[in-house]
Amino acid sequence: MKKIIGRVLVVLPPIALQVLWYVLAFVLLNKIFNGYLLQVVTIVFTVLAVLFVTHIIGKRDESSYKLLWAIVIVGFPILGAILYLTLGHKSTGTKLKKKLNATSKALIEGKEISSGDEFAKIKNDDVRIGQTLEFINDSTGFPVYKNGTSKYYPFGEDMFADMCEDLKKAQMFVYIEYFIIQRGKFWDTMVDILAERAAHGVDVKVMYDDLGSIATYSVKDILDLKDKGIMCIPFNPFFLIKSQLNNRDHRKIMVIDGQVAYSGGVNLADEYINEIHPFGRWKDIGFRITGDAVKSYTYMFVEFWNAFVKEEDKKIDAFLIKFPEVTYEKDNGYILPYYDSPMRDEHTSNILFAEMLSSATDYVWFYTPYLMLGDALFDAFIRAARRGVDVRIIMPGIPDKKLVYRLSRSYYPDLVKAGVKVYEYTPGFVHAKGFIADGKVCGIGTVNLDYRSLFLHFECNSVFYKADIIDEIKKDYLSTLDECRYVTEKDVKKNAVGRFVDDLLKVIAPLL
Repeated sequence: MKKIIGRVLVVLPPIALQVLWYVLAFVLLNKIFNGYLLQVVTIVFTVLAVLFVTHIIGKRDESSYKLLWAIVIVGFPILGAILYLTLGHKSTGTKLKKKLNATSKALIEGKEISSGDEFAKIKNDDVRIGQTLEFINDSTGFPVYKNGTSKYYPFGEDMFADMCEDLKKAQMFVYIEYFIIQRGKFWDTMVDILAERAAHGVDVKVMYDDLGSIATYSVKDILDLKDKGIMCIPFNPFFLIKSQLNNRDHRKIMVIDGQVAYSGGVNLADEYINEIHPFGRWKDIGFRITGDAVKSYTYMFVEFWNAFVKEEDKKIDAFLIKFPEVTYEKDNGYILPYYDSPMRDEHTSNILFAEMLSSATDYVWFYTPYLMLGDALFDAFIRAARRGVDVRIIMPGIPDKKLVYRLSRSYYPDLVKAGVKVYEYTPGFVHAKGFIADGKVCGIGTVNLDYRSLFLHFECNSVFYKADIIDEIKKDYLSTLDECRYVTEKDVKKNAVGRFVDDLLKVIAPLL
């Protein structure tokens, strides 16, 4: 709380000056328009509202998201138009997009983005999945690789132990990028190891989301890391007077020497390793990989780092990164790591999940902490279940955000009625994000089944095909079901008032 108060106190003076400027400008302009400025502004914003609504309806986007903005703009022309200009569409992140495009272009020109014959091999085995993976490659630019080793973690504490051991072995560089960093056993233990490695010449770089960590990390913590030889920067620094607040870095990436990469749902805070229990037992999942796919996670980090680091001499020269030669001792399937960007026209993970639901013939099982589905994905769940596919979703039994939990549960009635099996994890909160389909493909990453993850945030995910990690996530899923309560139609039945509240929440879901 002290960190939030400190941040607010810093931004209040410029906000006050901005408001004062607007007031003075209004007074001056009102004189120029002989006291009719308010009427002129009303006419201008009403015209803009009509133009915006026409534009929103006509563009290719999630229908529920378009409906929300149409209602806001029609109901409140002036306020709605201002909100849409500052928050509602992709051009609000123009500066952010330019920064990322510059570094992305430099990387794409220098890296190998060809998947060779891997797509052909996959399509020869399963045409539908091969087509889906080709779409991801075309949408994001990231290739499919032969899978090296892939280790699955059913809980964050298991992942934490291996992270520390790998960090102790770092010789060249450690790149760390997370949505939330918070002082405690998890992060402090890692910092001690990182400081020791930095003292031995290892290049240690840390990046965190400024809004995601607003209550947990600050400039003081950055300076503390600098004293230990660790470079740390925030992604998309949070200022109330800036307009790109929606586009947050929700990715979780740790790369060590270009040899090992970690990702999944686990942030660098103590609840993620069950050192503390704010919402019962914390259920999260993650993975560790080796092999050529580590290159993709390295490039993901480098792209964002170079976009936001201010000192030119601190930028990473991707051409100088030496990746080890990889020898694949056994056939362990394929992996395609990628990241989602709200700046792209295609919402990759949203389409991927719909594709998995439409192509599955046996089952598709999901882990997610939040459930706020757009119309296309919502329909994909229902259609898959109604044609006889075993569709399951594991949700939290104890919520971390009660309003979001209520909204998530508002989707239950239609899903359950269609035959989707919904389960709630009774020991605590599920923060895991993943899916498994037909026993031959799975995805693990940072993507929640909600609007923010699917349409607004930067996320990362890995799709595994015929890899040994698929058996591990399946075993864990079945084991987790033993600790869940099954949601029946009787459980989700509500009266007229309850249904009205749920419908209202669904309308505002894209803002939550």
